Amino acid sequence: MVKSGNTTRRQFLQVTAAAGAAGVFTSSAALVKGAESPNERPVFSTIGLRNQGWAITSKSTGLADFAALADVDANVLGTNVQRVKDRQKKAPDAYKDYRKVLDRDDIDAVMIATPDHWHTKVAIEAMLAGKDVYCEKPLTLTIAEGKLIEKMVKKTGRVFQVGTMQRSESGQRFLQAIALIRAGRIGKVQKITCGINGTNGSPEIPVASVPAELDWDLWLGPAPKVDYRALPEERKGYGGGVPLYSNCHYSFREWHEYAGGKLTDWGAHHVDIACWALGEDANSPKKVSPVSYTLPVEYKDGYPVVHDRYNVATKFNIKVDMPNDVEMTITSEGDNGILFEGTDGRFFVNRGKIVGAPVEALEKNPLPEGAVEDVYGGPIPSNHTANFIASMKSRKQPISDVWSHNRMLEICHLSNIAMRLGRDLNWDASKREIAGDDQANTFLARENRKGYEINM
Repeated sequence: MVKSGNTTRRQFLQVTAAAGAAGVFTSSAALVKGAESPNERPVFSTIGLRNQGWAITSKSTGLADFAALADVDANVLGTNVQRVKDRQKKAPDAYKDYRKVLDRDDIDAVMIATPDHWHTKVAIEAMLAGKDVYCEKPLTLTIAEGKLIEKMVKKTGRVFQVGTMQRSESGQRFLQAIALIRAGRIGKVQKITCGINGTNGSPEIPVASVPAELDWDLWLGPAPKVDYRALPEERKGYGGGVPLYSNCHYSFREWHEYAGGKLTDWGAHHVDIACWALGEDANSPKKVSPVSYTLPVEYKDGYPVVHDRYNVATKFNIKVDMPNDVEMTITSEGDNGILFEGTDGRFFVNRGKIVGAPVEALEKNPLPEGAVEDVYGGPIPSNHTANFIASMKSRKQPISDVWSHNRMLEICHLSNIAMRLGRDLNWDASKREIAGDDQANTFLARENRKGYEINM
């Protein structure tokens, strides 16, 4: 772990090699139980605090102590410093520049909830600084960034949890779904449909004055330098002070410069479960075809020519050819969730339900005892952070690891590239590049803005 004068806390974050070698499973809750003394709890910091940043912080204050918070928006930073103080009775230090967090030897791990275009740079620098990392999904802005993170995890040996909480915090429906498939309850899987909802375009968004509390240049960071844009009407329910339309807070998801729209937002949840169900030997795409889609602005050579409106796809129907003749569809139509279809049946699962004949049949023919736990790899925690802390102790990668996340996220990134270029893409999984399409391969990476390069 990170250098620290606190021997007790270091010992808490270690586990005996004998227990790991014996394959002893201890629940994540049990691994953190008893860490009641502040000296025995891991020390965390959150970088990026609006919305999901606070969500993961608030779920973790019972398991870790937060020594520092960082955000480029002074209002967001101040609000969340007070929130954490109210919970742990001690105010964390506040920084605008995340690098001040990484400079501290007393911080064991960072939780990253910045906009997507910042994830990779912060994560890599955190690992180089000796921190374990919990990073919100989608992990990367490009496929090349995923490779960089994998390289750094391997080089540094840091524990890295991706915040796809659907693997553990949305009840056991998704785990049950995978258990049903592994038990052969729908026969051979033939088709998987991931419904991830569409989005809406925007009106013309004018250049506006940057809010006094926001460091706009630092918010942009690795992304190209552009004007701040916003319409004054506020978006309800997102912490206040958020314009209904902008190229910043919350709405960053609607711009390819900073994110990947619904394909990498909700796709990072449902495509992840679909690939988990298929297994690691069959979860890389062979071909990605944009059957139908709507882009809200004109594109030329894969790039938007209009810069004052949202530019990610608003509607889409993507066909993905997977190994073993499995067809995956990613669509903005229909119910949000995943439909699994096989030779012997079908069922649907989302965060609110799991339904279908194979599910009904469980009443008379239940899954074998422990089948759901076998999917997870041990007892299932109610909190994604508990799994992260357990992994910090064992020094084994958590349930939502970098490699499995990147494999499924490649499908989402390729879907966006296919729509931007308007053509099918053939994927070479062994080389992790697009076969026979030099232009498309230029979209696998992006150059960071000068001064915000990733140094490894």
